[in-house]
Amino acid sequence: MARKSTEKEQASAYDKALGLLARREHSARELRTKLARRGLDAGESDAALEKLKAKDYQSDARFGEMLVRSRIEGGYGPRWISAELRTHGIDEAQARSLLDAAQADWPALVRRQLQRRFGDKPATTLAERAKRAGFLLRRGFDASTVKLAVGNGGMVEPPGDAD
Repeated sequence: MARKSTEKEQASAYDKALGLLARREHSARELRTKLARRGLDAGESDAALEKLKAKDYQSDARFGEMLVRSRIEGGYGPRWISAELRTHGIDEAQARSLLDAAQADWPALVRRQLQRRFGDKPATTLAERAKRAGFLLRRGFDASTVKLAVGNGGMVEPPGDAD
């Protein structure tokens, strides 16, 4: 039993990073942080990350695509997603590119979130509209999209779809 723990302790930064990537995509910053937390040398970790990138096992672009898809499906807006991408070490230009490539229908996503949270009932008071606007803004939707959705009385269906 002691032999197994000794073997685990001696695993290289490359092996540990590869194990993490086998479970899910990680950004380079995430891997670097996790390897440092496990007490591995920064130089060894950097060399391992370069080797993983060279073999295309680790890709910030692929990680970003996965994160954008996941967050859109979770009902988050472009501002939230962009901020989360920055926390993972992905710069603003690449984040914008990833969001554009996703071709999300933000107004439809806003309607879906309003439907999920508030049902079919329209917002009739200023307080109800403010509540819906706050909800959407906290989920990372931009003010113009929120204004269109909530300015319509917080209606779930887009204008023109009603019978």
